[in-house]
Amino acid sequence: MSESPKDQMLDEIDYRILELLQANGRTSNADLARQLKLSPPAIHARLRRLENQGVIRGYVALLDREQLGYDMLCFINVAIQVHQPQAVEQFRLAVRQMPEVLECHHVTGEYDYLLKVAVRNRKELERFVLDQLTPIPGIAKIYTSLVLREIKVSTAIPINRSPDGT
Repeated sequence: MSESPKDQMLDEIDYRILELLQANGRTSNADLARQLKLSPPAIHARLRRLENQGVIRGYVALLDREQLGYDMLCFINVAIQVHQPQAVEQFRLAVRQMPEVLECHHVTGEYDYLLKVAVRNRKELERFVLDQLTPIPGIAKIYTSLVLREIKVSTAIPINRSPDGT
């Protein structure tokens, strides 16, 4: 298990590296070194430390789902009938196996889980709900919302350097 950010003792240079990488994950060590006025080996060491601490979890390409034919983005609320550990774990394992599910969050309120799902069209959504989600044992209720327009999409974490946000 990774340490909390408090335990990791991040300094101003670490925060700046994180900001730069969030803006462009393909920034080379040499470019980071140049921008931060450090040597490439020093940047490399900091990156490895941030990766080993789990602050940097990975590097990915962010794809445009619509250009790849995934025109429907949905949020699906799921309530489960019985909150026994085995039923909960069975649901979680099933959802992890579904490539259509981009995100799954355990939430409070009337529903237990919130799924962010990408499908190509309404027929795929129907197949997903009826053939994949509904058959999972223990589901009590499913409520689906279709996204009409994405107003803000970001993967960047706001990096605050002090506990009070300044």
